[in-house]
Amino acid sequence: MPKASEIKKNTAIEFNGDTYIVRDIERSVPQGRAGGSIYRMRMYSVGTNHKVDQSFKDSEMLTLADLTRRPVTFSYSDGDEYVFMDNDDYTPYSFDKAAIEEELLFINEDTTGVQAIMVNDAPVAIDLPSSVELVITETEPSLKGGSATARTKPATLSTGLVVQVPEHIAQGDKIKINVEERKFTSRADK
Repeated sequence: MPKASEIKKNTAIEFNGDTYIVRDIERSVPQGRAGGSIYRMRMYSVGTNHKVDQSFKDSEMLTLADLTRRPVTFSYSDGDEYVFMDNDDYTPYSFDKAAIEEELLFINEDTTGVQAIMVNDAPVAIDLPSSVELVITETEPSLKGGSATARTKPATLSTGLVVQVPEHIAQGDKIKINVEERKFTSRADK
């Protein structure tokens, strides 16, 4: 049983007799209080998609739900439905756009390392690798010698995500993005 401080996004936990997926976590340190941090978690019920906001002390013990992870690849979208194909047995898993909207900013046809999180054989969430490679579709022209400075500029990626990149990066470049921090890490290998 992990402490609340050890829980990450897209973790499935048992809470009040139901299984929830943790979608967002905010950490706060109350002023003038002895003790630790408070973790406010936005969770969605696996069965009903009911939203619950709950706060936990950092040392509070939580029960992990029984879940499995299946390696998947993005297959296609049909309106607001996004279909991922199981890499092992080719089973299609459908997700509603609203349920995986944040993850879609990091996924294209070439993204590898994506996993479908399954609870009771039903797909409930998408888990992303720690970094992904995406192509810059729009940014200001690169500056010669710009690599000598630490200045950055905004760049729009093929998925619509906007990140800050160094001035020497150009439109059409493939770059690596840290998913958790939503930051540029390096140019991708060609």
